[in-house]
Amino acid sequence: MGNKLKVLVVEDDSGISKFLKTTLTANDYDVVMAADGKSALGMVASHCPDCVLLDLGLPDMDGNQIIQSIRNWTAIPIVIISARTTEGDKAQALDLGADDYLTKPFGTIELLARIRTALRHTRTTSPSEELALTGSYHVGDLLIDYHKRRAYVNGTDTNLTPNEFRIVALLGRYPGRVLTYKHMLSELWGPLASSDNKILRVHMASIRRKIEPNPNEPVYILTEVGVGYRIAESAQ
Repeated sequence: MGNKLKVLVVEDDSGISKFLKTTLTANDYDVVMAADGKSALGMVASHCPDCVLLDLGLPDMDGNQIIQSIRNWTAIPIVIISARTTEGDKAQALDLGADDYLTKPFGTIELLARIRTALRHTRTTSPSEELALTGSYHVGDLLIDYHKRRAYVNGTDTNLTPNEFRIVALLGRYPGRVLTYKHMLSELWGPLASSDNKILRVHMASIRRKIEPNPNEPVYILTEVGVGYRIAESAQ
């Protein structure tokens, strides 16, 4: 048991808690449980879990407060599992430092995939292991070359503009992870940048025309509507 990855489940609904514990245990995770925010924060400190599954609607405090408290001292992955479905709720949790956001109800396969992705983010010195090793990020036929500041599809230069490349390059540093519009605007144009994401949408439309096999059905850069963008993860 000592070699198993430990997941802290913070959920006050006993039915969902039981489902999560059974599912994670069956998939070889060591599971610890908390039913409220105060217990959760104590268990993060005492049990040092590898990942936290966090419901936002807890009886004693809002889940966003827990995200902030955890982020004050550790980068442990946090995956939100919540019945809150609004774009604003998702964006707020991600901006506060959550790694991912699952809306209830969700499937077992998706849950396990999101946990694996969140865990990978903490197992490298760089957000992307491939980028750290090669100076590039490769997914499908798309190659982002950080040294040349170029993006290629099937070996052909896509001729991205400097701003378009900056957007693609930023996403490539965090494969599989949602970057909110607010985060991207701040990273690309500074903390005082306008909060209007129209500039991102305009650039993204052009980027997709250049890199996607079908711009109307993107496979490389995916939209989390009202929240942000996510670049597909490499299968490697």
